Amino acid sequence: MTEITTAAAVPEQPYLLEVRNLNKRFGGLRAVDRCSFNVSRGTITGLIGPNGAGKTTVFNLITGFITPDSGQVLLDGRDVTRLRPDQIFAAGMCRTFQIPREHLSMSVLENLLLVPYQQHGEHWWTALLGGGKVRAEESRLLQKAREVMEYLNLDHVGNEYAGNLSGGQKKLLELGRTLMADPVLILLDEPAAGVNRTLLKSIVSNIRYLAEERGITFLLIEHDMNMVMSLCDPVIVLSEGRKLAEGRPEEVRTNKDVLEAYLGGQYAAAGS
Repeated sequence: MTEITTAAAVPEQPYLLEVRNLNKRFGGLRAVDRCSFNVSRGTITGLIGPNGAGKTTVFNLITGFITPDSGQVLLDGRDVTRLRPDQIFAAGMCRTFQIPREHLSMSVLENLLLVPYQQHGEHWWTALLGGGKVRAEESRLLQKAREVMEYLNLDHVGNEYAGNLSGGQKKLLELGRTLMADPVLILLDEPAAGVNRTLLKSIVSNIRYLAEERGITFLLIEHDMNMVMSLCDPVIVLSEGRKLAEGRPEEVRTNKDVLEAYLGGQYAAAGS
């Protein structure tokens, strides 16, 4: 399997991600209410809950797309609460979206090459005076993009417009875009949504490999309980914008409050 370069080692902290007492109101609606949880380094942590529980809002608060009314977000011990999304991205936290945000009129390869932060060719003075440096960087990024495409089995569509990909391929491209940034933490927003079972197996396999073999930490929102219970440990349950429960999959699936409020007992019955 092709090697993929990931972020350099960083000083160890008790948790890679700390979410501390986040609050967010939209008018009279309290979308996130004193929400606190931690994500340990190297884990695949699931974030579940019904529609309206605040999961995507929490993602938006963590990644700087929305500013919290109060509370803190720490990445590897660093307070990133008030940073812009691009600054959080540069710090090593990347995310995907429920609906992939690829550049439709650009190829898969071009979508990947856009990602790396502050490329030398973005500055006119470097492009004018440092042509050799720009060419060397472009060559390195092109090789990396090809490795990512091969790893995700997208190399056969590398020159295809991203807008022509299937739903599952677009989700793989979203994952590939995060890998181009050398992340320490990837937030996945419903990676299974709209994906056929064959490509879903590929996505799950890639996530597991990147966590176990590359040390990338994942926090993912997902409604596919089979995927969550087989892939994630621990699992965090949100209710009305705050944490209801947290534990190993088998603990969450037998938690009375979780079963009654979110799983309706059906998943437990199917798995018993």
